[in-house]
Amino acid sequence: MATMPETFLITGAGTGIGEACARRLAADGANLVLVGRRREPLERVAADTGALVLVGDAACPSTWDSFIEQIRQRFGGLNALLACAGGHGLGSATETSPESWQAALRSNLDSAFYSARACLPLLIERRGSIVLLGSIASLAAGPEVCGYTTAKHALLGLNRSLARDYGPLGVRVNCVCPGWVRTPMADEEMQPLMAHYAEDLDAAYARVTAEVPLRRPALPEEIASLCCFLISSEASIITGATLVADGGSSVVDVPTLAYTRLGGA
Repeated sequence: MATMPETFLITGAGTGIGEACARRLAADGANLVLVGRRREPLERVAADTGALVLVGDAACPSTWDSFIEQIRQRFGGLNALLACAGGHGLGSATETSPESWQAALRSNLDSAFYSARACLPLLIERRGSIVLLGSIASLAAGPEVCGYTTAKHALLGLNRSLARDYGPLGVRVNCVCPGWVRTPMADEEMQPLMAHYAEDLDAAYARVTAEVPLRRPALPEEIASLCCFLISSEASIITGATLVADGGSSVVDVPTLAYTRLGGA
């Protein structure tokens, strides 16, 4: 008897890392469910992958009742959730309005929580897994990104809580924390540098990775490969883990950078 393809749900699937995950999994013959707020990019990815498109806000709990029913009817179940939805959260604490604070938590934390909560019954049935997309902002604070940093730090708590509570039911949960990745959102973040230094996008990325050991940003496909590894059988003993994929930036001892520059490295 032929084995049925596995089914994977990806939030934030229209661009960036979510899109790269979709294309990687589609190449392996998986059934895909793409969730996002904008129909056009989802439809573009679905045209190449044959995915089911579900348009809606992953951070809205009422959205998920219909979504889960459609997934069950179409595919019978779910093998993994890749929670890639996210957004900005710019400004220091005194510069962050209540609306900006709530938006940062909603796009980066609520979206992951409500996605996981809705998908867990299906994942328990198939002893599936969850990958949460964190950031090096889950581990350290950049300048004037209070909302984003707080929400991404909170994802690590969600990761550990889910792994502890649902591991006994066979569900694995892990978090991937990239550094700079060449995505549309990161391209936007390069704009102030490009304007200030009168340089192009490549030069801006080179500037922000100048002290990163690998001296470059990641490609979305590189992060997608890690996400796909974590939901695969090859990672069957891994849960509650935080996988950092930042080109080595988090291992740099910042106070010693002045000495490195003396050596010309």
